[in-house]
Amino acid sequence: QVQLVESGGGLVQAGGSLRLSCAASGRTIRTYAMAWFRQAPGKEREFVAAITWSISNTYYADSVKGRFTIARDNAKNTMSLQMNSLKSEDTAVYYCAATQPLKIISNMRSGREYDYWGQGTQVTVSS
Repeated sequence: QVQLVESGGGLVQAGGSLRLSCAASGRTIRTYAMAWFRQAPGKEREFVAAITWSISNTYYADSVKGRFTIARDNAKNTMSLQMNSLKSEDTAVYYCAATQPLKIISNMRSGREYDYWGQGTQVTVSS
């Protein structure tokens, strides 16, 4: 199994930037597809961004496209989410997620595809 721990959340003003990190332990994430999801108070969890294990294709929610960048560093066993031009609507708990290794995924945007989850990190954007 793999354990995921998020870090980097905090309070930032609208228009600012934050960089979230997801550190994996227990297994190398080289063959794991990974993603970020978020959940705002009173709302359902939603997809933010994902990255494949094979050729690092990336996927983004329309609401964050052009502002957020997902990346992975297999040598360090980490994944990151660079968030720029933050808006108040980006306020949420952000979760790191990973699939089973070598998994063929039909929908990178579905939380059901992911088998491992971190505990989350709070991001608060003040307007």
